[in-house]
Amino acid sequence: MTEVATARRSRITPEREAELYEAVLDLLREVGYDAVTMDAVAARTKSSKATLYRQWGGKAELVAKAVRHNKPGGLALGGIDTGSLRGDLHALTMRSDDCEMEQNSALMRGLAMAIHSNPDLLKAFKEHLIEPEMAEFRRVVQRAIDRGEVRADNPAVDYMIHMMIGGFAARTMIDERPPTQDYLLSYIDAVVLPALCA
Repeated sequence: MTEVATARRSRITPEREAELYEAVLDLLREVGYDAVTMDAVAARTKSSKATLYRQWGGKAELVAKAVRHNKPGGLALGGIDTGSLRGDLHALTMRSDDCEMEQNSALMRGLAMAIHSNPDLLKAFKEHLIEPEMAEFRRVVQRAIDRGEVRADNPAVDYMIHMMIGGFAARTMIDERPPTQDYLLSYIDAVVLPALCA
């Protein structure tokens, strides 16, 4: 199975793959998930629809991988190790500037309904984004536990990713403002760290 996936992916260069992902994200921002079609992606990227299906299998996987590719530093949270939980979470936050955060917030709001009404998209998001990101956050927290910053039996540990996503999403919904670095850094210091380091 891995050999088949590798052979499939090797036909598109990383540069071309990045172009395709950017085009998919542009389409999502313009028309929303439901209106994005493989035909539209093929036309926008001057690709054959057969190539898109061979490479990604379908729209849900293509969209999930495009969103993952767009994340600053990919999912390499494990690559961050500042020596403290606060430093790690601040370093993660600083990977996106305010403009990127605003664009990502709008994109995720647009995808939220589609994710929960489309089982294929939900499955693709869980596989390519949610589960890998949760595993990376668990590694960051485990390092903090190993350093003695966080108690292993702290019940907040199981809700860390919920807190992080919640702070990001709630900024627009409650305050009617996009998330910013300053907001998220203060949120981490006021909410996440006190919960985890109590």
